[in-house]
Amino acid sequence: MSRPTTRQRRASLLGAVQGGDGNIQQLADRFGVSASTIRRDLADLAREGHVVRTYGGALDSAHGVERNLREKDASNTVEKDAIARTAAALIADGEIVLLDAGTTTGRLARHLAHRRELTVVTNGLPVVLALADNPEIDLIVLGGRLRHPNEAIVGESVHDQLRHIAPDRVFLGADGLSADRGLCCPSLEQAQLKYAMSQAGRECWVLADHSKLDAAPFAYWAPLDRVGTLIIDDRAGRAGLRPFTDRGIEVVKAAQPG
Repeated sequence: MSRPTTRQRRASLLGAVQGGDGNIQQLADRFGVSASTIRRDLADLAREGHVVRTYGGALDSAHGVERNLREKDASNTVEKDAIARTAAALIADGEIVLLDAGTTTGRLARHLAHRRELTVVTNGLPVVLALADNPEIDLIVLGGRLRHPNEAIVGESVHDQLRHIAPDRVFLGADGLSADRGLCCPSLEQAQLKYAMSQAGRECWVLADHSKLDAAPFAYWAPLDRVGTLIIDDRAGRAGLRPFTDRGIEVVKAAQPG
């Protein structure tokens, strides 16, 4: 049996902590590694907001492990594609659009890959890969540091470049969505960047499938005070959407084909 990767071990470690096992030596024995390795793992999980370090161990923080982009893209694929198709139909030739990093925005980019006379600004590697082969699209990649595991480009340089761009439309993704708190993000840096993006454009849209409603896998939030429209799949219930419409956010349901 192959030895688990560091990421696999940390995911299992988080599961153990969530199950109430927070003693470092017991965790080291359980996973067959040294106590210092467990301490490093717990330090990284604490830095990401998943656990709270204690003397000799850790406690569950009630926040989840961030999945990589391929894992996230494999969930709710039909719903995400319906949302992306609906969003693409809104974009007219000649517009400047800002696409956030994420799986649904990546799918939106795929629906734009055949288009002409568009300017697309992005900090998401999947958007870049989807549009790079089309010379008819003016693709502007915001430069900075590539963050893993979600393949978003982040950093102060991204904020600096945003100050010089006024897109017609901004499309944002989220790991969770709350009418009161906003868009849930895996890091403070990304929450701040997502908020800056929401302020940059003439119109701001959020693309989220129904599983994101009231989900709060992380501790960081970008407020919704400039969001005009939420595009969500038709599995979202009316009761779950009412808090958004009560705040003046328009809700568009993306119908699935067939």
